[in-house]
Amino acid sequence: MQTGLTKSLAILALSCLALIGNHAAAAAQKPELRVGFVPGPYIDEFKIGVQPELEKKGYKIRYYEFSTGLEANSAVFKGDIDANVMQHSVFLKSYNDRNKTDLVGIVQVPTPPMGLYSKKHRSLDGLKKGFTVAVPNDPVNLQRALWILQRLGWIRIKENANPVDVTELDVIENKVGLKLVLLENAQGPRALDDADFAAIQGNFAIFAKLKLSEAFILEDMTPSYINVLAVKKTRQSEQYARDIVDAYHSDTFQNAIRADRFYDGFRLPDYFKAR
Repeated sequence: MQTGLTKSLAILALSCLALIGNHAAAAAQKPELRVGFVPGPYIDEFKIGVQPELEKKGYKIRYYEFSTGLEANSAVFKGDIDANVMQHSVFLKSYNDRNKTDLVGIVQVPTPPMGLYSKKHRSLDGLKKGFTVAVPNDPVNLQRALWILQRLGWIRIKENANPVDVTELDVIENKVGLKLVLLENAQGPRALDDADFAAIQGNFAIFAKLKLSEAFILEDMTPSYINVLAVKKTRQSEQYARDIVDAYHSDTFQNAIRADRFYDGFRLPDYFKAR
């Protein structure tokens, strides 16, 4: 009698353990990924093409939106989120150097280029001396804006190998007498109400409903200025990081981007298949 009871209890215990194991396995199959963004198109890119691939593998996605890239990077470094999408490799290196952090970009994402916009002018001809151009006040993106103005023939700048050292003093010839107005990146679209022109980073231009086709000129974007998804260096080999990279590389993501005319003019990463 006792033997039968013992066997029954043993079976019950094994059944409970099996149930617990199944629940644990189910939970393990559906980890939650916490991904951060700043204003711009990158969260929508993720939702339409990356999220579906990750959900096939059992992931749940929680989105976090930050007002600045500094906040988004701090959240990744502290472990408050698993990854962010909002910066190019040059800015990321600059951030790491200044803050003694170890964030790395593990995959590039489609990125709108910086462009020169205006609400006051329909032409670049006949500009009066002293017209104003709003540009980013952080050195890395200021350099990009100065390159645009140099391409137009308005200024000449000295070569500066280190973007973090760039200032308005790098302008060594001002051929048209323009005045630079340095503002935070996100303020670029608002500056169009006052400044004659504004060099606006692509993600902030898109967020402000500006079309790339409306820019007088777009930057000639090099690979180092294509935005990346960033994680902590110590986590770049974890399964979630590899799965995110695979999702960006997937046909699902690439087809979603190519099918939406909104992304016309974006600089596409090299992993996009040629058409």
